[in-house]
Amino acid sequence: MTKQEKHQLQLAACEIRKGIIDATHAAKSGHPGGSLGATEIFTALYFKEMNIDPQNPKMEDRDRFVLSKGHCAPGLYSTLANRGFFAVEDLLTLRHIGSHLQGHPNMQLTPGVDMSTGSLGQGVSAAAGMALGAKTTGKTNRVYTLLGDGEIEEGQCWEAFMFAAHYKLDNLCVIIDVNGLQIDGPTAKVMNAEPIDKKMAAFGFNVLRINGNSFEELEAAFASARATKGMPTCLVADTTKGRCVSFMENQAGWHGKAPNDDERLAALAELNTLQQQLEGEANG
Repeated sequence: MTKQEKHQLQLAACEIRKGIIDATHAAKSGHPGGSLGATEIFTALYFKEMNIDPQNPKMEDRDRFVLSKGHCAPGLYSTLANRGFFAVEDLLTLRHIGSHLQGHPNMQLTPGVDMSTGSLGQGVSAAAGMALGAKTTGKTNRVYTLLGDGEIEEGQCWEAFMFAAHYKLDNLCVIIDVNGLQIDGPTAKVMNAEPIDKKMAAFGFNVLRINGNSFEELEAAFASARATKGMPTCLVADTTKGRCVSFMENQAGWHGKAPNDDERLAALAELNTLQQQLEGEANG
């Protein structure tokens, strides 16, 4: 990854984070914490990794993405908007009656959404089915799915992992966002899933544990996934919940709470400062 490419991704991530704040503020509900923490993952996928066309969202040979942790829809929506699938202004209609941006992704309404999700544990099964379908019909597209570390407490996830390994779905990349927090508190206390990397390896995955907020590590991990044959890949991505908004970072309370007027302004001020710093570094 060149310095210029990284800079462009960082700036895109800033815009996506601002969209998350504005969308959840406008809705007066939603899930900003996990969305902010997964922003580098969304950005790396949609601005670099995946074969997609915002002007043709249903392109037959496109790569597919399934947001298994569907409550992080604000992060996905802001990414899709900033990538050109629909207007950024639409983010302000999040969760409003008549909006195409519902509280959880709806493939019937939103351009760029490949699977309707929301019930935790189910999205990864759909992604595995998409991957098997592609292999069975000789298609070369890849499938990516993002889960939460709290989500994998659902037993259906492990059934899907077993299915993916059994059918050698090397066109499937499972990303587990490990931010250590869920709605009830630390995942280690609610239901400890660690060591996630060793468990996924035992299930038959090519496993890489990475910093999910590092564009360099994400790029290298996706390259490894593409190069791996005969087994699916799992990226165990350690992230910071609420990343880049200081008062939201590592706070379980921001799992599913929208910022009020003052909190929105404070969050946007931090993100604008970060954006200015990035622009200054580029010009310097």
